[in-house]
Amino acid sequence: MLIDTVNSIVQPFWKSFVTFLPVLFGGLLILIIGLVVANLLKSILITLFSFLKLERLFQSTKAIEKGEVKLWEDVIAEIVRWTVIILFLIPTLQVWGLSEATTVLNQILFYIPNVVIAVVIGFVGLVSSNLLANVVKRTIKTLGSTTANTLAVFTKSVIVFFTILVVLNQLGVAQDIIRILLTGIIGMLALAGGLAFGLGGKDIARDLLSELTKKVK
Repeated sequence: MLIDTVNSIVQPFWKSFVTFLPVLFGGLLILIIGLVVANLLKSILITLFSFLKLERLFQSTKAIEKGEVKLWEDVIAEIVRWTVIILFLIPTLQVWGLSEATTVLNQILFYIPNVVIAVVIGFVGLVSSNLLANVVKRTIKTLGSTTANTLAVFTKSVIVFFTILVVLNQLGVAQDIIRILLTGIIGMLALAGGLAFGLGGKDIARDLLSELTKKVK
C-alpha cells in the first residue's frame, strides 16, 4: 500500500521532469547563445572605441579628465551587453513557461533607451562643463589666477548641476521635484537679475527722468 502511494507520487513527477528536460536545455541553449553574443558585442564595441582613440582626442582638447572617457565607453558597452542579454532572456523565459516574468523584462527593455540618452547627456554635459570652465579661466586670466580659478570652478559646477537635473529627469526620477526646482532656480535668477539691474540702474534712471523733466519745463 505504501509502495503504491509512493509510486503514484514519484511516477508523475518523474514523467514531468523527463518531459521538462528538453524545455530546460532548450531555454539554457538560448540563454547561453545570448550571453556569448552579448559578450562578443561588448568586446567589439571596446575594440572599436580603442581603434577610434576617443580618449586621446578628448584629452588633446582638455575637455575631459584622463580615464573618464574609458569609463563612459565601458558604461555604453555594458548597457549594450545587458540589452542583448535581456533580449535573449525573454524567449528563454517563454520557453520555460514563465511568460509573466517577461512583462517585467519588456518594461526594462523599453526603459533602456532612456538610460542610453541619459548617459549621452551626462557625457556631453561633463565635456561642456570642462570646455566652458577652460574658456572662462583663459578669458579672465588677467583678473588674477584666484579669481579665474574660482569662476571656472563655479561655471563647471553650475553646468554639472543642471546636467544632473536633466539626467534625472530623463530617467524619470522625481520629475515633479526637478521641475519645481528648475522653476525656482529660474525665478531666483530672474529676480536677482531684476534687482541687480534695478539697483544698479536707479541712478541712470533718475538722471534720465530729471533731464526729461527739464526739457518739458
